[in-house]
Amino acid sequence: MAGSRTSPRRRPTTVVPRTRPTDGPGPPPPPPRRPERSAPATPASLLCALAPDTGTLIAARALQGVGGAAMFATTIALLGHAYQGRDRGVAFGVWGSISGAAAAVGPIMGGLLTQHLGWEAIFLVNVPIGVLTVVMCLSLLTESHGNRAARPDPAGMVTFTLGAALLTYGFVRAGADGWTDGPTPAVFAAAVVAFGLFVVVEARVAEPMIDLALFRRASFSGIMLSGLLVQFSAFAAFPALSVWLQSVLGYGPVRAGPALLPLAAVSFVASAVASRLPHGTGPRWPLGIGALCIGLGAFALTLVDADSDWTALLPGLLVAGVGVGLAMPQMAGAALAAVPPSRAGMAGGALNTFRQLGFALGIAVVGVVFRDGAEHALRGGGTTLAADPHATAEALGGGRAQQLVATAPAGGRDAVVDTIRDAFAAGLDRAFLLCGALGPAAGVLALLTVPKAAHAPAGGGAGAPTPEREPASR
Repeated sequence: MAGSRTSPRRRPTTVVPRTRPTDGPGPPPPPPRRPERSAPATPASLLCALAPDTGTLIAARALQGVGGAAMFATTIALLGHAYQGRDRGVAFGVWGSISGAAAAVGPIMGGLLTQHLGWEAIFLVNVPIGVLTVVMCLSLLTESHGNRAARPDPAGMVTFTLGAALLTYGFVRAGADGWTDGPTPAVFAAAVVAFGLFVVVEARVAEPMIDLALFRRASFSGIMLSGLLVQFSAFAAFPALSVWLQSVLGYGPVRAGPALLPLAAVSFVASAVASRLPHGTGPRWPLGIGALCIGLGAFALTLVDADSDWTALLPGLLVAGVGVGLAMPQMAGAALAAVPPSRAGMAGGALNTFRQLGFALGIAVVGVVFRDGAEHALRGGGTTLAADPHATAEALGGGRAQQLVATAPAGGRDAVVDTIRDAFAAGLDRAFLLCGALGPAAGVLALLTVPKAAHAPAGGGAGAPTPEREPASR
């Protein structure tokens, strides 16, 4: 992340909203609670900034993750409930453009705040934004819900989150210890067990976090996997690019940030344009073409070599930005169209979960691929860096290129700089080849599984309710 390598990092938290059929006659359920009233993200951000020690900070970050996941999980369902027809396409276009811009601009802003105001500022800035969001939700949104008496699924939450965390950690350990050494095999085995327990729990629990029957629909499964792959392809290599700009090229956050902005800017424009497609066009082709553009953009980023500066990023970022702007909004609409109306919240939460999982896993996998490429380039070199290529590749991935230069013999520093630039370019090359391959894979998957026209399934099955509405004003 730009300028924030020393700031605390948040681990992904996954929350999928659930909707269940109504339970029949009985006493009236209690008034629905608005999710924004109980979402802990804003107060948790304040707790993070005021944390007196690491333990408190970690606990506050976990609470922040729960709140953020809850808000992410409801956005798609809220948009689908509030807009219909062509207006829904425009709404998802704006949502997609903001999401794409945030993914690119967020790390940049975090770097700027950390550099000039301190790491606490990256949390404090969330407080007024969160307060404004709550005020807007209370005044502008109408409530929607299925069964208001539905219970949480703690066993599903714990097993899925544990599986996702272990899988991500397994890739991290694979980069440091190798695929068959140290705790890596045991961590991957534990992840498989956790996901297996998740499936068992969801199949048996009365009110599952995610209805596994939805995955029998080819369109739903295809959209979920496409979302994971698109997020991986588009954004997983951004942290490595940020490290390259700052530790290898020597840019500060103020200069490195604008180098990554073209993707955000183009994605914003492309989303706005895509939202104006004729009503009834359907998500298949925009999603498939968008994913292909993301892959082509990643392939174009392999043009970065040892002599490149930030301008070498422009072709790839511009093409990938078009893809992000086309694909992201279409995913949301396709996810809602793939399920009954009573499962809209579940579909939106599942899509955001798969997207965040793609980003988290992508960063871990790209780290492994990058280090392998850099280590291979370092072997057999004529500088002191070749003595331990694995440790040197780890240092490069961790943003310690300048320290390696500073500790090199004075007479050989130019050669060390050249070696570092060669190794980093080799690592980026492998990372972008992987990202480039996953983009077209997501596109083909979308073209094969997503319906040509966006028609929501008729009805919600036996007893499936139509979402109820509650006026915004009381």
